[in-house]
Amino acid sequence: MKRLIAITIICLIACLSGAGVLTAETIKQGGSMTVTYKDDVSTLDPAIGYDWQNWSMIKSLFNGLMDYKAGTYELEPDLAKSFSISDDGKTYTFKLREDVKFHNGRGLVADDIKYSIERAVNPKTQSPGQGFFWSISGFDDMAAGKTENLSGITVVDPYTIQFVLSQPDATFLHVMAINFAFAVPREAIEKWGQDFGKHPVGTGAFIMKEWKLGQRVVYERNKAYYKAGLPRLDEIVFEVGQEPTVALLRLQRGEVDILGDGIPPARFLQVKNDPKNKDLIIEGGQLHTGYLSLNVKMKPFDNKLVRQAVNMAINKERICKMINNRAVPANQPLPPAMPGYDKNYKGYAFDAAKARDLLAKAGFGKGFTTELYANNTDPNPRIAQAIQRDLSEIGIRAEIKTLAQSTVIAAGGEADQAPMIWSGGMAWIADFPDPSNFYGPILGCGGAVKGGWNWSWYCNEALDAKAAEADAMSDPALAERRTDLWRSIFIELMEDGPWVPIFNEQRFTMRTDRLGGQDEIFVDPVHIPVHYEYVYAKDAQ
Repeated sequence: MKRLIAITIICLIACLSGAGVLTAETIKQGGSMTVTYKDDVSTLDPAIGYDWQNWSMIKSLFNGLMDYKAGTYELEPDLAKSFSISDDGKTYTFKLREDVKFHNGRGLVADDIKYSIERAVNPKTQSPGQGFFWSISGFDDMAAGKTENLSGITVVDPYTIQFVLSQPDATFLHVMAINFAFAVPREAIEKWGQDFGKHPVGTGAFIMKEWKLGQRVVYERNKAYYKAGLPRLDEIVFEVGQEPTVALLRLQRGEVDILGDGIPPARFLQVKNDPKNKDLIIEGGQLHTGYLSLNVKMKPFDNKLVRQAVNMAINKERICKMINNRAVPANQPLPPAMPGYDKNYKGYAFDAAKARDLLAKAGFGKGFTTELYANNTDPNPRIAQAIQRDLSEIGIRAEIKTLAQSTVIAAGGEADQAPMIWSGGMAWIADFPDPSNFYGPILGCGGAVKGGWNWSWYCNEALDAKAAEADAMSDPALAERRTDLWRSIFIELMEDGPWVPIFNEQRFTMRTDRLGGQDEIFVDPVHIPVHYEYVYAKDAQ
C-alpha cells in the first residue's frame, strides 16, 4: 500500500499561515516596482545560481515539483498536483499539473523534470547543488561522469514521474522545492548552452524581458501562469550598480520601491528611529549564520590548531555592535531557530592569549601572513577590518581583498585561491528548514568541489557517514533521534574548526508605501528577500 498524500491547492488570494487576510478588494492587478542592488546578477540559471541576490529572482522565473506556502516553511505541491510515498520511504510518485507552460509556450511534461534534475547532477554542468540529489538511485555513477542518466528516475507517462531512492531520505521533498530541481526546457538549454543563465526560460510567474549588464534586469508578468491571480505586478525592474546609500535616498524620494541590499548599516539607527518609517521597515527572523571560512586545503589552515586559534581570536560581540546589534553572536554553524541547535554548547571563548598559545604550539609563534576575502558592500569591509585587527593581535597578518560578491563566490569555489572568506552578504541562509542543509552544501564532502559552496574545502568522511545516517531517518517516529544525531555532528565538526561562526542575523527589509502585500511576503523565509509573486502596487490602474 502507498500512503497517498492528499493535496489541497491553497486559494492564492486568501489567508496566509500566521498572517491576516488579504481580501480580493485590497489586491490590485498591474503596475510595476523597482528593486535596487549594488552588484550585478551573476546568473539566472536555476542549476547554477546560488546566492541570496538571485535566489528569489530565480524563484520568480522557475518552479519545481514542490514549494512552500507563502511566508512559511510549510511544504505544498507546485508543478505536482499530488504525490505518494511507498511504505519503505524509498519510492516517490508525483502526478503533474497539466496546465503548466514554459515561457516559450510549450507545455511541461514529466520528461522535463527528469532532464532538469539530471542536468543538475551531471558534472559537466558544475552545479553547486549536485550533492542535494545524493539519495536518488544512480547518483554516484552520474556524479562521477559514468552515465548520462539517473537510474532512479522513471517517466511513467507524460504527467507522472517516479523517483526511487537508494535509501530513505528525510529531506527529499525539501530538495524537490529548491532551485536546483526547477524545471527547464531542454531546447532552450541546447540553444543557449552556458549562456542560458542570461536567457532564462522557465514556467514561473514572471518572464525575463530585458537584461542590460551592469544596468538592469526587467521582468514582465507571465500572462499564461497557471496560478490564478498571480503574479499581481505587471513588471519588476531590478536596477544594479546602485550604492545602498544612494538607493535609500531614492526610495525616500519615491523613485525605487525595495532596497535589495537592505538598509545601509551606517544609516540603520537613523532610519529605524524615524517615526515615518515605522510601517515601511519589516523585521523577520531567518535561518542564517554569518561565518569566516578557513580553507583547510591551504597552509597553514590545514593545521587544526591554527583553525582553533582563529576561532578564539575573533571578538564577535564587538562585530555585532558594529551592525547596531542586528544580530547575535554565533558559536556553532546552526542558527538558534534550526532543529539540532545545541543550546548547551558554549563554543570557543574569545581568548587572544590562549589563541597565541595555540599558534605557538602549531609552530607559528611568530604568526604568518594570509589573505581575507570579503564582499565590498557595507558593512562587510568594516567587519573584515575588525576581523583583521583581531587576527593581528595574535600575530596573523591578513591582507583584505574586498571584491564584488560574484568574484568572492568564484574564489571560494577554487581550492587554492581564498585562504579565508568573510561570508557577509553571501552568508548561509538555509535552503530549507532542516539541519542537513547546513552541512551538505557548505561543510560536507559533496560541497567541496570546484564551483561549490564549501569554501573551507572541509571533507570529513566519518561525519559524512553520520550525516547520511541522519538523512536516512525519514520515519517521523525517528525525528528526535535524528535531531540528536545532527546535533552531535555539528559539535564534533566545531572541534575541527573549519568555520568561525560569527553571528546570526535578523533580516530587515524597507519598502515604499505604494507596495501592498503582507509583512511575511516582504521577509519570506524561502523567497529571500521578497516573495515577488504576491506583491502588488496600490496605485495600479
